[in-house]
Amino acid sequence: MDPETAERVREIILAIPVGTVLSYGEVAALAGVPNARHVGRLLSEDGQDLPWHRVLRADGTPTPHLAAEQLARLRAEGVTVVNGRVSRSQPQKVQKK
Repeated sequence: MDPETAERVREIILAIPVGTVLSYGEVAALAGVPNARHVGRLLSEDGQDLPWHRVLRADGTPTPHLAAEQLARLRAEGVTVVNGRVSRSQPQKVQKK
């Protein structure tokens, strides 16, 4: 991912409000990234300073190897988690910067 695109992805993730989640695909679409996997790769390589826990799989499930920490952080923000999944009836709104 080129630096400009990576910066757009970072800005979108930073703009996700507390208590809100987006899917990798939603972040990718907002940033103009063709593949949600690129968002996941950026978070795994350089996401420590981002609210990475607010980005989930499209089905509302967390990143497998970080599931316990991710769900704990989301619960602390008031996100409802049922059976290890965040239920969303519709996509969340996040303002692009």
